[in-house]
Amino acid sequence: MKKILELFLTFAKMGAVCFGGGYAMLPLLEREIVNKKGWATQEEILDYFALGQCTPGVIAVNVSTFIGHKIGGVAGAFAATAGMVFCPSIIILTIAGLLTNYAENPIVQRAFSGIQVCVCVLVLDAVTKLWNKSVKNKLGVVIFAAVLLLSLFTDISSSLFVIGAGLVGFIAGKVSELKEADKK
Repeated sequence: MKKILELFLTFAKMGAVCFGGGYAMLPLLEREIVNKKGWATQEEILDYFALGQCTPGVIAVNVSTFIGHKIGGVAGAFAATAGMVFCPSIIILTIAGLLTNYAENPIVQRAFSGIQVCVCVLVLDAVTKLWNKSVKNKLGVVIFAAVLLLSLFTDISSSLFVIGAGLVGFIAGKVSELKEADKK
């Protein structure tokens, strides 16, 4: 029960300060889940992000569910998910109530402009960290370039990109294994 409460509180804390969606959450997840708690490795976090991207729902919620399940099974998944959505739900309901009255206020508009810039930096930080941890060889560069170009110039679902990249990685790994076996 203590671990379930710890999952809820950890993800509630992250949910309260996670602005900008799942990608902006990556540095926070690494600090809390990898460095402080030791509940997952950086590679596992990246895997959870990939799965979270191609499963229905919000990436941050999906990732919290995966980590919660790893740490505490089904109860851990529910606790982490509930923690992740608890504070944002309260904040969103409060803002929604206030925003209708103050959306046109110049102070509010300027504040949102500043927040948008901050979120861009957080997302860029996440992309940089993902690049450094994920693109390790020429195949990674090719996959990156292909997905970047296809995402910029087509309307292909991001889920198909993740599945396709996974298949390419799997096939490349199998080809590499076969080459190593032939050398022996």
